[in-house]
Amino acid sequence: MTPQPSAAPMTLTTVVASTRPGRVGRSVADWFALRAAEHDQFESRMVDLYELALPFFDEPHPPALRQYTKSHTREWSRIVESSDAFVFVTPEYNGGFPAPLKNAWDFLVVEWRHKPAGFVSYGGVSAGTRAVQMGKQVVANLRMLPIGPTVSVPFVGELVEDGDFRPGKIHEAAAEQVLDELARTARVMRRLRNEAY
Repeated sequence: MTPQPSAAPMTLTTVVASTRPGRVGRSVADWFALRAAEHDQFESRMVDLYELALPFFDEPHPPALRQYTKSHTREWSRIVESSDAFVFVTPEYNGGFPAPLKNAWDFLVVEWRHKPAGFVSYGGVSAGTRAVQMGKQVVANLRMLPIGPTVSVPFVGELVEDGDFRPGKIHEAAAEQVLDELARTARVMRRLRNEAY
């Protein structure tokens, strides 16, 4: 049974990890963010790391201190702080995730804590799954909760037409599992954050 929405909807932020020219990640993320917007537990928004344009980590103080000196860090902090859950849409580069995604994680510490993290991965035969396994280790160190369900898209190029991602039934079903699990965990973890802080 699906839990009833609370008076304050949760914010799910979908993050586009790839910043390279010709990427398909934005079209995959557009699809997932739309699915999230249709879910009755979430308000959906998307952050494209290409558009966010964070430089390589350039703060003089450790991020755990939250003594930010740069406007781009303060803006990124506001986005992450106001989110209840995340989905990272990532390809796989050389057996891991893209450097811009690691950089975005590294800018902050406290803002990530006690929030669930889901993954949508894409690529060739491996469907980006090794990037997800590495990514789960990183977000766990940030005290996020990586959920079990994922969306994995092998041979993603065959599913992109005129710049739009055309998912199959298996991808739609996987997305629903990710969203349902995020909704369950995000609500519990919101209460945890309220009690902790």
